[in-house]
Amino acid sequence: MMPTAKVDVNQQTAADMKAARSRTSISVQNVRNYLYGGQKVWDLRERLERILVQEPLFDKQHRDFLGRTDQYIRAAAIINRLDELRRMHSWSQAEYSTASSLLSEVMSITLHDAAFQPVFLGQGSPALMDNYWDLVYEKGIQGCYLQTELGHGTNVARLETTSTYIPETQEFEINSPSLTSTKWWIGALGKSATHGAVQAKLILPDGKDMGPHLFFVQLRSLEDHKPLQGITVGDIGPKASGGMAAQDQGFARFDHVRIPRTNMFSKFAEVTAEGSYIQPPHAKLSYGGVIFFNLTDHINSSMIPTAGWTIAKAATVAIRYTTVRRQGEPNAEGLERQVLTYPSTYYRLLPILSRAFVFVELGRYTVKALNEMQQRLANRDTSLLPEMHALLCGLKVFVTTHGIIDIETARRSMGGHGYSAFAGLGRLYMEYLPSATFEGDNFVLDGQVVRAATKSCKAVLSSTLAVAKLPLPSAYLRLLSTTSEAPPQVTASTWQDVRSVVLLLEWRAALMVKNFTQTPASADVDASINQRLAKAVTEAFVAAQVGEMINNLAVLPSEDAKVVGYLYRLYLLTSAESALVDLLSIGLIRHTGAGDPTQDLRLAIKALCIEVLPNVIGLTDAFGFSDWSLDSALGVFDGRVYEDEVTPAYVPYIRPMLQRGQAAAQQKTKLKSRL
Repeated sequence: MMPTAKVDVNQQTAADMKAARSRTSISVQNVRNYLYGGQKVWDLRERLERILVQEPLFDKQHRDFLGRTDQYIRAAAIINRLDELRRMHSWSQAEYSTASSLLSEVMSITLHDAAFQPVFLGQGSPALMDNYWDLVYEKGIQGCYLQTELGHGTNVARLETTSTYIPETQEFEINSPSLTSTKWWIGALGKSATHGAVQAKLILPDGKDMGPHLFFVQLRSLEDHKPLQGITVGDIGPKASGGMAAQDQGFARFDHVRIPRTNMFSKFAEVTAEGSYIQPPHAKLSYGGVIFFNLTDHINSSMIPTAGWTIAKAATVAIRYTTVRRQGEPNAEGLERQVLTYPSTYYRLLPILSRAFVFVELGRYTVKALNEMQQRLANRDTSLLPEMHALLCGLKVFVTTHGIIDIETARRSMGGHGYSAFAGLGRLYMEYLPSATFEGDNFVLDGQVVRAATKSCKAVLSSTLAVAKLPLPSAYLRLLSTTSEAPPQVTASTWQDVRSVVLLLEWRAALMVKNFTQTPASADVDASINQRLAKAVTEAFVAAQVGEMINNLAVLPSEDAKVVGYLYRLYLLTSAESALVDLLSIGLIRHTGAGDPTQDLRLAIKALCIEVLPNVIGLTDAFGFSDWSLDSALGVFDGRVYEDEVTPAYVPYIRPMLQRGQAAAQQKTKLKSRL
């Protein structure tokens, strides 16, 4: 057994981090600008962070010691100070949004910015905008989005809250007719919001139910913040494991509350003074569908880059820590092995790093695509709506599922220390965990992806002309055409060819959707069919996008492009690995009886991981997280994760007690020696 060298552990961890950083062959600045979309975007972020770190209120070191009430009060103070800084520095909306994201705090104002304000922009009539937009934009009122009820969430069509039009007074009457119609889980409603966008069934004077529509409702007085007459509001209490403690999710009940007719969000459809309903532009979609899809898709599109940056934080902390953490038998120098160099560690962490890169880049596509759809909606063109909605549903499920798993995998890779609040990933996990449920439960959204896929598949199977009209998210269905190329024959070389891997994942989706589409309605199907199909369809789209990302890497210098390309290829191969059950079951990979047909894929993944390892610290540095923004004792930039810190209580309190005890014990010892 090798003798263990006596080393200063803090010097060693710093030396290990320095050595790892010195092995980086990429330009961190080039890759960072690639991730952020240019030097100007990075400069903006850096300038704003310099302002934020100077604010004592934004200090994070005591956050984990606060109770729920104190966390809410702290968050309210942060919101107020952030608004003061916005006005002081004349920040644009983009600057304010960047500053808010840099804080990485759970805040009630997030619901105003992400849900309430977009409703006004996307659905507000000119009259409503004239009356209230300045207040909304300047945060003279604080809004929330009241959709979910105690009895229904994702199933918007079954919401029970009603809004009945009364032509005699030209008012709507908002009412909660049952216990289960109570609005529930509404962010910022518990204590903060003054107004809300309320989802309610529109009831015309003749009693006809027109389905869910949105209405602008004042909830609390602007004088003393008390609930208005007929409105009961409150906080729903602590969430699981203390997560999102600073956020005041609340409930509301309405007792025949009257609002003006003009308070209906009526950009797409409206009720006339006499009580007639003016139809929405798209005959196949209700007004409620348009408004729900538009808002949900707006939020879901932002969830994709958010997932990327959240996973990036988890990957950065875990990779930095496992770089300086040493465990195992000592080597010739007496040093134990760095944890990251164990295959069981890098096999877990490097695919997480690859997904962070992919999701950040993918987010730019989805935000751009959604902006195009919103421009068309403004001109009453809804042609992109169904396909875009299905795509964003699939991507929301895909990135949040990976995000939740990846954060927890990163935390566990750090061993026992990963469970400490100071590691930062426990809090990150609990705050990200609800993303699987809000804006549509993931298992429910899978069904919407499958319905859209089968509809497109039927069109392709019934007409060759439909192939030419396939939108980008359904491009994989082109393979069902009689003129398409055959599936690739899988060999060891397949895993070295990007196009072959992309094509394999597209064929998987096409054949699975075709088989399901042609299954008789009377036939039995497995219980997980929606989840498997939605995953295959979404992975086919993402794989094709990653293929394009690789083709577009020429914007980077050759070495940077090569290393980022390794990450993108690693993403594709690990996607194929997770799809092996499907690939084998539908015959795209065949067992010939001559060994394991999946071994070449797994060896190719290992080889790519080894290629990435020398640059892993440089790649995480490219995310640009400062120690302040990362907020992790184990993910510090310089690698000094074990530095001693003497508590401020030592000198005034602990040391005097110890000294008194030592003196008393010494006195007793002297007395005993005299006996």
